Amino acid sequence: MNVRVLRIELKRSVAPWAGAVVLTTALAFLYLIPGSWWTGTTAWTAQWTSMALWTRSVLFYLWPLAVGLGALQGLRDHRSKMSELLTSTPRPHRHRAATLAGATAITLASAFSLLVLVGAVQVVANTEYTHLDWLPISLVGALSLVAGAMLGMGAGRALPSVLTPPALAMGAFVFTALMQMSLGRTETTTATGLPSTEPRVSLLSPAVQEVRDALVTLSVSVHVGQTIWLLAMAATGFALLVAATPRARLLALTPVLAGAVIALLVLPSDPRRIYVVDKSAAELVCDGPVCVTKTQQARLADLAGPGKEALRLLRGALGSQAPVSVRENTAVLPEGSTPQWSRTTVLFDFDDDIVATAKGKELTRALIAKGMVPGCTPVGWSSFGGDEFAQTVAVGWVLGDLRPLPGTLSASLRREVDAETRPVWKKLKALPRTEQLSRINAMRAAALSCKGDAFAALNGGASR
Repeated sequence: MNVRVLRIELKRSVAPWAGAVVLTTALAFLYLIPGSWWTGTTAWTAQWTSMALWTRSVLFYLWPLAVGLGALQGLRDHRSKMSELLTSTPRPHRHRAATLAGATAITLASAFSLLVLVGAVQVVANTEYTHLDWLPISLVGALSLVAGAMLGMGAGRALPSVLTPPALAMGAFVFTALMQMSLGRTETTTATGLPSTEPRVSLLSPAVQEVRDALVTLSVSVHVGQTIWLLAMAATGFALLVAATPRARLLALTPVLAGAVIALLVLPSDPRRIYVVDKSAAELVCDGPVCVTKTQQARLADLAGPGKEALRLLRGALGSQAPVSVRENTAVLPEGSTPQWSRTTVLFDFDDDIVATAKGKELTRALIAKGMVPGCTPVGWSSFGGDEFAQTVAVGWVLGDLRPLPGTLSASLRREVDAETRPVWKKLKALPRTEQLSRINAMRAAALSCKGDAFAALNGGASR
């Protein structure tokens, strides 16, 4: 396949349109539809790994599009009624098939590369942490589009019907949907005793789950297993494209079936080996007792002052029981599990509601709140109530004034917080210092262990 033949093929095929559709729809999804890919430390333009995973996540509909457009390409000879004429030419059919497949592969891979490039340009401006560990995620994503299109082309030539492209596209979409459902998943039990499922067979889908933590990436075994599966899929597509007899078409299915079996043997069966912590990204960068991960090292300068001030105030209020360091939380726990906290370290997350928007003195208040009552809402869940009330009273006790914590609470919720906390705060301040400290210690014990009611402890009630 020389450059001239390839240029002619690009002009007379739907390949350029396929690339344009993939690129424009992906950009429209990421830019026009609001979602978790817009905000926080896991935004698709915030970190390299997050960008790679979010661009992979849109393959849940891009991959079926590639399969359908590939099938449309595979119908070209049938639509033009040239099949018999082309079989009579001396040029081997595999040469024409390679040209057709090459044009589509180049355009789809280029389209996905441009999508990644758009994200990469913005990531460069948003982070100081640069690495190449995200590249396998994106390379497998580009390969999935190429493999899907080739499978579609082969199926389109083997089943030359006007219904083949839409049927294949819909079938591929159902496939990506089913792969994310319970069928074929590995069941585990979280720390709360609640059942949780993680994908195994679902890893045959080119799409990935939503990004929940900037420190998480796909393991090497996932990359290897998915690459084997996709290469086998591409091989089947090309074999179908050149097959001339029913027997050859049946034999063409061998690579994809064998690839699925081998891939399932390579893909991890343990859910904890699917999404793993990127140890390099989680490495700590410190300014004295205040530490952040490498992914957030650009924010250390703004955090160091408020962090040290928060430790000083906590030490003045709690004495020897006070935490001695502030550190970004690097623990990655299963969704629904109970958080794990430290008595000696203030653990925080930049995506936490009270930390995310706080600066200066407000950030100091937020860190004091996390040091006193870090919060026991299960991972991945959201709630509002006792922990927030206890945080407000605890910070008011340390600083001597009761004010709303940083965050984006509505006016009605702020009034609710004030109504719940002000009587408790006044009652606490009226007690002798030793009794105040006793209740504060009981509150911290309940809050740090997540085995009691921190707010009830402040009010003199027993923890549950």
